[in-house]
Amino acid sequence: MEFHRNFGSVRLHAILPLSFMEMSAVSQLATLLLGSWRMISWTYEVLVSGEVRDAFGKNPRGVITYAADGRMMVLVLNEDRIRPNDLVPTPEEKIGLYDSMFAYAGTYTVEDDRVIHHIDMSWNATWEGTQQVRFIDTDGRMLTYKSAPAKSPLDGRDCIHTVRFEKIVLPHH
Repeated sequence: MEFHRNFGSVRLHAILPLSFMEMSAVSQLATLLLGSWRMISWTYEVLVSGEVRDAFGKNPRGVITYAADGRMMVLVLNEDRIRPNDLVPTPEEKIGLYDSMFAYAGTYTVEDDRVIHHIDMSWNATWEGTQQVRFIDTDGRMLTYKSAPAKSPLDGRDCIHTVRFEKIVLPHH
């Protein structure tokens, strides 16, 4: 299949694969990741005890987006996040707001069965400059992450995180 696109006086001409199946597994995975995903659940297993906990409640509010330019961003809010009483939160409300969110952005690369987030900005500055590896499984509609064993940014315990997302599909107008 051929693809043509005009950019002013420049014409882009590329030959696209005849089918999705002809693409490499990494290319397929990278293509499936593109777009925005709504968080369905986020649990973590505490390694020392085997206990499984909800990270941000049973129904966290979260979105992760992967763009074709290689950038990504994620924002997660606790299901019972408290709304401040006024536009400017009190010091106590600020602590509650910080403790009920998780957010970062950066670039990403896809390798085999994983996506690596190269973080350049974060709700917690200690994550800036780090790489976060997420082992992934997706069918293009549902996406599941598993983290490598690591200290949780939520409580400092050694754990493995499992996060599930559903692809956000906007209605065509």
